[in-house]
Amino acid sequence: MSESNVSWEVVIGLETHVQLGTKSKIFTSASTTFGDDPNTHIDPVVCGLPGTLPVLNKKVLEYAVKAAMALNLNIASHSKFDRKQYFYPDLPKNYQISQFDEPIAEDGWIEVEVAEKGKETYVKKIGIERLHMEEDAGKLVHAGSDQLSGSTHSLVDYNRAGVALAEIVSKPDLRTGREAAEYAAEVRRIMRYLGVSDGNMQEGSLRCDVNISVRPTINDPFGTKVEIKNMNSFSAIQKACEYEIKRQIKAYESGEEVKQETRLWDEGKQLTKSMRSKEGSSDYRYFPDPDLGPIEVSNELKEKWRSELPELPAAKRNRYSTELGLSIYDARVLTDESSMATYFEKVVNEGGAAKSSANWITGDLAAYIKSNRLTFDQLHFQPSELAEMLKMIDTGEISGKIAKEILPELLSKGGSPKQLVQERGLGMIGDPKVIEEIIDQLILKHPNEVESFRSGKKKLLGFFVGQLMKETKGKADPKLANQILNKKLQA
Repeated sequence: MSESNVSWEVVIGLETHVQLGTKSKIFTSASTTFGDDPNTHIDPVVCGLPGTLPVLNKKVLEYAVKAAMALNLNIASHSKFDRKQYFYPDLPKNYQISQFDEPIAEDGWIEVEVAEKGKETYVKKIGIERLHMEEDAGKLVHAGSDQLSGSTHSLVDYNRAGVALAEIVSKPDLRTGREAAEYAAEVRRIMRYLGVSDGNMQEGSLRCDVNISVRPTINDPFGTKVEIKNMNSFSAIQKACEYEIKRQIKAYESGEEVKQETRLWDEGKQLTKSMRSKEGSSDYRYFPDPDLGPIEVSNELKEKWRSELPELPAAKRNRYSTELGLSIYDARVLTDESSMATYFEKVVNEGGAAKSSANWITGDLAAYIKSNRLTFDQLHFQPSELAEMLKMIDTGEISGKIAKEILPELLSKGGSPKQLVQERGLGMIGDPKVIEEIIDQLILKHPNEVESFRSGKKKLLGFFVGQLMKETKGKADPKLANQILNKKLQA
């Protein structure tokens, strides 16, 4: 039966796997360094050899609890680890140590700013079901193809096996691909601010699985849920959701069945394709891990870790708007990366005006950072030096044009803008007598334009300003120059 007139409701939930940035793995002292030769960071525990026993890395617990606190989750005083049974080549033990029915944290939320194309930006509260700790699996490399199908053989690298993960499971509160992408971006932003993960999607430090279903109305039962994997960017998350929503609606309206399955996003073809049927929790035969004791987190420890949390992105955005008077857009851009926000605050603390600081940082400095693949904490141009340059512009010592002229050298080498201006002889001409002499010469040189101006063509003021700046190589004080020009031309 066709349901083409149905206004379908989309239901989306995300499972976000965050690699915690500890130096050693979750249950062993093996290194977590990324990019080294295959199978160089393994040991008997990682390989699941008989007689080996796992020991929980205390730093993993700290990072997981801090992440949970930042996501407004309730921290469990008592939780445990479980064995999740399944056979796969990248899992040496043939089970994964995870958390099933007693996770470390449950029932939280974050607020997400969503900028849908053609709509006003809105804020949406997204519920978070739980956060639990688990170990990562190894990595399969399929020779001759990027997936098992079409490959000649597969290789396995166990360097990633045993790396600590925090899995963050959202509630099914998302309704569009854009909301899903913005939610994932905000989770990564929070993790980076905390310093618990670098959130690098290209290296697999943050991976998202999307669960999507559609139903005719909000009062109908949830539709068949489909899981989507293999998205390594936020734009891929949005596009995968949008494709899958259309695919499911088309199937229902054509009378076809939507199967409960796991599908892969194909970035090249811009579509999802079937990978395997989706397992249920009973298929994994969870049971408590007998080698690991229960996890107890005391109130004292919770308070200690809570006191160490930094100001988070949402709080910064609000403060920048309400206290510093920045636009919502500027506040959002500045807080996207913690290093940019830190740099901005240091500039303001050194006396730089908030708005002009934001303009330079999100404009010229951000462009330089991007083109040179740097972060703000790697800049040679120190916040105090940018503040010095901004104050020179405000006091009329230099123009914005001269500031842009000296900026490339300051960005590449750092140093005092004041000293550089003196060395290059770029200081502003602020002596009225000097400016008057140049203007007198211009008036003598352009009598026709002077007559036209005095006849009512006031737009010619711009012509004289341009000529003055040309004569002074942009060094005449603009405010003073306009005052003297108006006076002389009106005479």
